Amino acid sequence: MDSFITIRFKRKTAKRFQEFSKMHFKTHTDAMEAILDFFFYNEISPKENLGPTGRTIEARLLKRINAVIAIMRDVEKTQTKPTVAMLQSLFELEEPKKKPLILEKKFTQESKEVRFREKRNTTDEL
Repeated sequence: MDSFITIRFKRKTAKRFQEFSKMHFKTHTDAMEAILDFFFYNEISPKENLGPTGRTIEARLLKRINAVIAIMRDVEKTQTKPTVAMLQSLFELEEPKKKPLILEKKFTQESKEVRFREKRNTTDEL
């Protein structure tokens, strides 16, 4: 069995360590070994700043996403929609208006009125 050694910590720090250790590990020794191994294997110092946290990164990303959305909407309004409208007007197939030929006769209105009648001989009847 390994022997124990006493280390002096301030009371406030010792309480924090004990609470942390109880939450995550079985013994205080396991907690301290895990903490030391973490810093050793990752080759970082506890005094180093590891950069932005997840929340700050998320906030920055949301701001950038909103900016990109605004840019895309502006491009759509000023460039895409007018261009699409112009292209559609170019490619629309309108049937050409049929103009009647000058020589073509229109028989659309049929008149029931007879234009020519046979001439009756009035002398034959008598």
